[in-house]
Amino acid sequence: MVLVESRKPKKRRWTGQLEMPKPSHLYKKNLDVTKIRKGKPQPLLRVEDHDFTMRPAFGGPAIPVGVDVQVESLDSISEVDMDFTMTLYLRHYWKDERLAFPSASNKSMTFDGRLVKKIWVPDVFFVHSKRSFTHDTTTDNIMLRVFPDGHVLYSMRITVTAMCNMDFSHFPLDSQTCSLELESYAYTDEDLMLYWKNGDESLKTDEKISLSQFLIQKFHTTSRLAFYSSTGWYNRLYINFTLRRHIFFFLLQTYFPATLMVMLSWVSFWIDRRAVPARVSLAAELKLDVAGITTVLTMSTIITGVNASMPRVSYIKAVDIYLWVSFVFVFLSVLEYAAVNYLTTVQERKERKLREKFPCMCGMLHSRTMMLDGSYSESEANSLAGYPRSHTLTEEDRQDKIVVHLALSNEPNTSRKKGLLKGQMGLRIFQNTHAIDKYSRLIFPASYIFFNLIYWSVFS
Repeated sequence: MVLVESRKPKKRRWTGQLEMPKPSHLYKKNLDVTKIRKGKPQPLLRVEDHDFTMRPAFGGPAIPVGVDVQVESLDSISEVDMDFTMTLYLRHYWKDERLAFPSASNKSMTFDGRLVKKIWVPDVFFVHSKRSFTHDTTTDNIMLRVFPDGHVLYSMRITVTAMCNMDFSHFPLDSQTCSLELESYAYTDEDLMLYWKNGDESLKTDEKISLSQFLIQKFHTTSRLAFYSSTGWYNRLYINFTLRRHIFFFLLQTYFPATLMVMLSWVSFWIDRRAVPARVSLAAELKLDVAGITTVLTMSTIITGVNASMPRVSYIKAVDIYLWVSFVFVFLSVLEYAAVNYLTTVQERKERKLREKFPCMCGMLHSRTMMLDGSYSESEANSLAGYPRSHTLTEEDRQDKIVVHLALSNEPNTSRKKGLLKGQMGLRIFQNTHAIDKYSRLIFPASYIFFNLIYWSVFS
């Protein structure tokens, strides 16, 4: 007898929702190749099977390590600290057979910075760097890509501040060449051969890189051997770039103000030498000191402001030459004004003494009295001064010679020659005060223009 068990269908509880049939492909699970199964672990990279403190092919020939760089930005150039700051992507290429793995599709595997601490990587550092760091936002900006045959790509994003030896002898009309140097710290050229992977094409730059004060002219790469007496020879790679300074800022802030100060100091050349109060009133209107002290102080301020933003170098810069020559021109203008003012004062004092010596003009000719009053004719002035009537004197010469002639006419014949010599010397001095201003109007501008022609032809 066969017993047949009958099963009743189970009743489903109503949940208030309609159950949709699930697609069949969701039941198919993707194979997780990273999962380590119990009893038979299958790691992708056999990191634990090798000693990665040793370089690849240890004991054999030097391992070649290719390098390429992509410059993201040139952040700043500091003349005071003589350094520059650059952000770049640094990539290394080498082959480590210990990282080879079987792959049917020949696809590479990409890892983050956590694997870098477990394997061997080149110990490249920046020579002459002051500070540097690897970016870590939002995670460490490090990428490691391993290919099935053991080739490795190691990339990181770095910001480095490095020293740049600058020559400011032509500042601000200068060009600077700076270098970022890469080198292995521990491995000599017998263990590690560092080279540019694609020659000059190994260096890429962003087209948007720009600086406020400099024009980036050229990026290029070089390489050479560096020798240390205690450790040996090392491969060193260079990232060279040339910068040319923009001059327009310094034209507005330094050269134009200095030139205007020099030109302003020439105003006193066009003021009458006898009108000292006029010079004072003009200086008051221009808010300048009579002797040009304000222009001298302004030049000193410009020189101080330029040197404040520069390192204290022991040689003369191009801007120093221009500012100090301009300062000398301003100072000479002050001296010219002082000399003219002094000579004019001395001559006026002599005239006053002569007038005090002869207060009464009772017995003198009518023509002499007229000359003292300033209302004399040309023929009378010529006859009184010892010139023929046909000789013509200017108004200025008549005023200059009259006092000396009056003094000589009342002296005895024995002292007439001595007085005449003294009078001639006084006349020359008095007339030269006018000549100093006259010649200064030509000599000062012509000399300054000549200096500018030589300066800009040499330094530009």
